Amino acid sequence: MTDAELAAHLAREAGRILLTVRESGMFEGKALGKAGDQTANQFLVHALRQQRPGDGLLSEESKDTPERLDIERVWIVDPVDGTREYGEKRADWAVHVGLSINRVASVGAVALPGCDAVLRSDQPAVVASAPERLRMAVSRTRPAAEATAVAERLSAELVPMGSAGAKAMAIIRGEADIYLHSGGQFEWDSCAPVAVALAHGLHCSRIDGSPLVYNQRDTYLPDLLICRPEHAERVLGEVAGLPADKRTA
Repeated sequence: MTDAELAAHLAREAGRILLTVRESGMFEGKALGKAGDQTANQFLVHALRQQRPGDGLLSEESKDTPERLDIERVWIVDPVDGTREYGEKRADWAVHVGLSINRVASVGAVALPGCDAVLRSDQPAVVASAPERLRMAVSRTRPAAEATAVAERLSAELVPMGSAGAKAMAIIRGEADIYLHSGGQFEWDSCAPVAVALAHGLHCSRIDGSPLVYNQRDTYLPDLLICRPEHAERVLGEVAGLPADKRTA
């Protein structure tokens, strides 16, 4: 399999495993999230080490090691992006399997098991045109200050959703137009979604317009913007123009 085929296959199969764990009836709430995370992580880690033994690996659910820092190709995975939504038996959670090459999110797949969908970097689709009133995907529990302030300036509709992957893929799926996040994330939250979004021709950057860089020693990557290219300049300008009281601490 190519890297993209492998990413899609692993994301899809991990999603199936997670649905099986959830449907077993053995776990509820936080216990369900923990069981799903650990089970899917074991599958992804063992499969990647078997299929790509020379590559590095970074997973939210595995102990990080410094060896990956000297490797050009590093798989960055999130077994369950949106553990709360998964545990609450919602559909807005995802599985991320991304590949960073020379610190760039280059290959990826995002499975949305609750929607029976896998979006992948090697099968880009045409992203539908934006409606007259833009829609901004935001956290359903804690919308970031910048996102709500920029949405107000753009007169954009807020679309609350769960996981980062679900919000990023909502732009490709025609459910939203802008995903602006400033509330804190890690590399595994965005690597696969960014690879998929870039393949679909979307703009992806930090909220100051700088590039998203992966496989860093510090895996904290606190903010990002994913949107159509034609909206990027205006959104970045609005972020830059926000007063101090509208910025996340």
